[in-house]
Amino acid sequence: MSKFFKTTSWIYFLAFIELLLSPSGASAYSVVRFGAKGDGRTDSTSAFIRAWMQACSSVRPATLSVPRGTFLVRSITFTGPCRNRIQFAIHGKLVAPDNYYAIGNSGYWIQFHKVSRLSIIGGTIDAKGADFWSCRSRGQSCPQGARSISLQWCNVRGLTSYNSQIMHISINHSNDVKIQNVKINAPSGSPNTDGIHVEYSMGVTITDSTIRTGDDCISLGQGSMNVWVEQIGCGPGHGISIGSLGNSFNEGGVQNVTLTNSVFTKTQNGVRLKSWARPSGGYARNIVFENLIMRNVGNPIIIDQNYCPNNMCPHQLLDSVGSVKKVFIKNESQLITPILGS
Repeated sequence: MSKFFKTTSWIYFLAFIELLLSPSGASAYSVVRFGAKGDGRTDSTSAFIRAWMQACSSVRPATLSVPRGTFLVRSITFTGPCRNRIQFAIHGKLVAPDNYYAIGNSGYWIQFHKVSRLSIIGGTIDAKGADFWSCRSRGQSCPQGARSISLQWCNVRGLTSYNSQIMHISINHSNDVKIQNVKINAPSGSPNTDGIHVEYSMGVTITDSTIRTGDDCISLGQGSMNVWVEQIGCGPGHGISIGSLGNSFNEGGVQNVTLTNSVFTKTQNGVRLKSWARPSGGYARNIVFENLIMRNVGNPIIIDQNYCPNNMCPHQLLDSVGSVKKVFIKNESQLITPILGS
């Protein structure tokens, strides 16, 4: 029996087992049934789309499963609305093409658009961002870069993300999102690789996660409200930031944010609020930081209303109060307990 036949038979066997183990009453769709191959070389994008269309149109709750193996996919959008709940169960690994241009001009790699009642569980995604970062460091003409996974109205548990070109997980225009037990990994020198970025979303919970990256571990942009962040291991990276705000006058504010019981290790900053020095109707208020441990952190707490990365800020108004106008920190005496050395 050939090695190829043995490998293929094993993948189909795993897909069959996943069918049997699917939640009671749920329809199950394995991507290998639609032509995906877990060999790490075959482009499985179309197979994933076909499997998604079937799962999304199911009248019963559906499970779309990715079995063990390495599946290569290009830029892909999973579109809703769907007829019922969907569980996207990744048991294997998703990888981007080696050529960073294959996803770099799209702005995203894996996108879920207008999909509610979706849970993404387990597995690993690897965007192979190293060559893209090298392109940027050499000052060459590079694509804009792709966020690894963009979410709307989704819950994520147990996912591991490696080497995103830019942001790893992006949450936009969403309500009631839960991110649990995720692991995010990128080198400390990788540019703009925010771990989790939130904008114009309400009711976001991020817990029990480890984030090692080259930019903010978590960044909360304009329109982020009712956000709970707890038990995060951050570092290396730039810390956990609110902002940057003040990018335009008519922007949403950031409100009701709690960060608690988290550890920062060898980060540039701990907790940070940052705003461009421009007039803005935005704001940051009702922000709570408590029970945070800092180990070898450059700036444990920093509020920067003259934010100007790379000294390229021609429209800054240095005497402006910026958009961080109303910040209330509760339990100020317990803000950071304790601050530790190495």
